[in-house]
Amino acid sequence: MTPRLSELQERSIAHSTARINIWSGAVRSGKTISSLLRWLMYVAQAPRGGALVVSGKTFDTVARNVFGPLQDPGIFGEVARHVKYTRGAGTATILGREIEVITANDAKAEGRLRGLTAAGAYVDELTLIPEDFFTQLLARLSVPGAKVFCTTNPDGPAHWVRKKFILRQGELDLRHWHFTLDDNPALDPAYVAALKAEYVGLWYRRFIEGAWVLAEGAVYDMWDERIHVVDVLPQIVQWIAVGVDYGTTNPFAAVMLGLGVDGRLYLAREWRYDAKLNRRALTDVEYSQRLRAWLGEGEHPQYVVVDPSAASFRAQLHQDGVASRLGDNEVLPGIRTVASLLATRRLLVHSSCKGLIEEFPGYSWDDEKAEQGEDAPIKVADHSLDAARYAVHTTRAVWQYQLREPVLEAARAPLYP
Repeated sequence: MTPRLSELQERSIAHSTARINIWSGAVRSGKTISSLLRWLMYVAQAPRGGALVVSGKTFDTVARNVFGPLQDPGIFGEVARHVKYTRGAGTATILGREIEVITANDAKAEGRLRGLTAAGAYVDELTLIPEDFFTQLLARLSVPGAKVFCTTNPDGPAHWVRKKFILRQGELDLRHWHFTLDDNPALDPAYVAALKAEYVGLWYRRFIEGAWVLAEGAVYDMWDERIHVVDVLPQIVQWIAVGVDYGTTNPFAAVMLGLGVDGRLYLAREWRYDAKLNRRALTDVEYSQRLRAWLGEGEHPQYVVVDPSAASFRAQLHQDGVASRLGDNEVLPGIRTVASLLATRRLLVHSSCKGLIEEFPGYSWDDEKAEQGEDAPIKVADHSLDAARYAVHTTRAVWQYQLREPVLEAARAPLYP
């Protein structure tokens, strides 16, 4: 069995004969499957005398994005039996060839390539790879005829992948293919419609249209207080988490997340302490006491999700008998999760959460960082927002299959009637 391919996918496979080959574009647009098919073809005939490499940000992403599909007989049929890999291992076997699995999660990653002579490489999510790592990888592709095959979602227009490689396609031995969501014929039309409804603003341009666009303006540009703020909560069937953003001189914020009987998420309660306004900073012991007292006023959540930088506060909570877990602090994926839920009106905020409601409309992208190729919100007045993001994004495995289906008509409807 082979995947059903679009004309663009077939063309990208047939003509990815350059030294550097890049598939970029929308999520679920077919770029990964076509690039993996091309990688299998390359491995089968790759030059000898050098290593073959698969690389990605982490072992988990490599296992999920590369070896997961390759080992799926529903995608690659009988060939899947000839792909051997165990999650976390440093080597794999594809079609009888040994493959080096090298991750690139930090600035030190480049050193893992030193001394390597490579005959070919596959790179997952190129924009998440440090530039020095990719530069070193290219230098290691020294076997005659060696090639690299890369996939990525788009980033900002100033990202090094676009500026130093994609825009120089005519100068370099490089081929690039741009995919949109509509380029994947294997997707269910209902799924495509749902995905288009869930992504908004910046995320729609990048992950649906596959555009390399600048992060600018409001982060949550879909936020509308008249739509997203409620005065009355429905019955809460599960108190999922309280997210905590720790602050000493900055405000300390805690936000409670619950799942309503209506299949929506609710940011239902908030507690804040601002040391500047109160002219007194609290100790970890005092913060723990006050947070536990606040929790005691309502239902206790399944998880207490704490700012990952607040190690001493987590230790204090543990000493006081409160188990906590580290908040997932991948900022952009967390923002995207919250934005998607707001856009489909599956995340609402109770009117008592004053700090959170005040922060939503003013939360903006940093223009200076965007010009340098980095997507980052301005770190001002974001304490309740960070707490909410920790609670929502970190616990997505708990709630994602319990939410009601997005009402596409409502999601597409203008926020202002």
